[in-house]
Amino acid sequence: MSDRLDILSLNRFDPEDATRGQPGLGELLKRREATLNAATMLFYRRPIQVVRAEGVWMIDPTGRRYLDLYNNVAVVGHCHPHVVGAVAGQLALLNTNTRYLHDLVITYAERLLATFPQGLSNVLFTCTGSESNDCAVRLARAFTGGTGFIVTGNAYHGNTAAVAELSPASFRNWGSPPHVRTVPIPDRGMRNTGEAGDQFAAAVAASIDDLRRRGIRLAGLLVDTILSSDGIFPEPAGFLAPAARLVQQAGGVVIADEVQAGFGRTGDALWGFLRHDLAPDIVTLGKPMGNGYPMGGVVTRPEIIECLSAQAGYFNTFGGSPVAAAAGLAVLDVLDRENLVEKTRDVGAFLKSQMVELSRRYPAMSEVRGAGLFLGIEWHHPKTGAPDPELTGWMIEALRERGMLTGAAGALGNVIKIRPPLCFSAADADLFLEALEAALEERFPNRSERNGATGSATQVLPGTTVAHPADSP
Repeated sequence: MSDRLDILSLNRFDPEDATRGQPGLGELLKRREATLNAATMLFYRRPIQVVRAEGVWMIDPTGRRYLDLYNNVAVVGHCHPHVVGAVAGQLALLNTNTRYLHDLVITYAERLLATFPQGLSNVLFTCTGSESNDCAVRLARAFTGGTGFIVTGNAYHGNTAAVAELSPASFRNWGSPPHVRTVPIPDRGMRNTGEAGDQFAAAVAASIDDLRRRGIRLAGLLVDTILSSDGIFPEPAGFLAPAARLVQQAGGVVIADEVQAGFGRTGDALWGFLRHDLAPDIVTLGKPMGNGYPMGGVVTRPEIIECLSAQAGYFNTFGGSPVAAAAGLAVLDVLDRENLVEKTRDVGAFLKSQMVELSRRYPAMSEVRGAGLFLGIEWHHPKTGAPDPELTGWMIEALRERGMLTGAAGALGNVIKIRPPLCFSAADADLFLEALEAALEERFPNRSERNGATGSATQVLPGTTVAHPADSP
């Protein structure tokens, strides 16, 4: 039996409180409850009805604007006119499957593959990140002949039957299947001393040995390169590489899940695996690929695809359609034209540094970490030092009331995830920082004044984290 915290339930809406100050929402909630399944949750205790969006903003029926710091689907901004125009224009001409020749589909494949290291020269198109990871699992099994997979302890890789088994974050009342091994992320002490790679590799090596002892052939390591569901752990850069090499030496493949870290999110490069010096055999893409148009992809080597083709082949009716290709090309256009990867690096470093400064005055913010515009704030109880999911949930709701949309992450539910569209600016960061400080002052009155005089003046360089001891009573 699992005692894992259900992250999605942390801020699940409260029917008693949901309609306060929101006329007309009650009837909409009743209609939703009558028609949608019980597993389809709503964000926030008082859910938000959104009717339109633009850039970094989501807007409700009254015109109230919410700064979106959570949605990495709209990677270049909600309703970006270049993407909208490309999709609408192609939809008015033709939308069909890849069994017909279409120049736009091939052009997109060429342009996408040009962003990957040499050798990763073929792409299969899907509609979602879940489909991409499901396809990657099939490819790994066909290529290696194995069935055993290694994933991180609170990973999430999708909702198909195959990848749900590789997604411990989704487990509630059952543990890992016999062919799956989970490994912990490096602990804080190891991360700060640079020994994270050794610790992670040792855990992976032990998993490889255990699978072998039980007669299960290794298929591969599937890893989200930002470790989002584990709580966002991008540092130290490179720590995933030793474990990946062990897997490949043992006959398995490395699957880099870029559904969340990809398309410039970390500010280092277009792909998160590059900051870890990984040489993945398979890369999976999803959410941000079409900026809201449903598309995904699997990038790999031709000999891996050939193994699957020899067994069953692959076809996806909507994957790689001309409209999807138009959306994908438009996203790459915007990333290039607006220099969004470089802006992500700079704005993310600014936001992170300011949150680190704020954490010095509010020790409940026990650690600030991240890369680019994928950041996490870990929360611990200021007196006991224990992980504090209750405070995390409170802060998410307090930020929502101030027009800031965030979410939770981590196995213990004590990390706030910050992941805005990449058009997020320094001015947007200032708005969020003001709201965050106001929420902190509400929760911890006079805390900043009491701690301000003794705050550290140590310079914090980009890419570092700051940890705090438990606050005294």
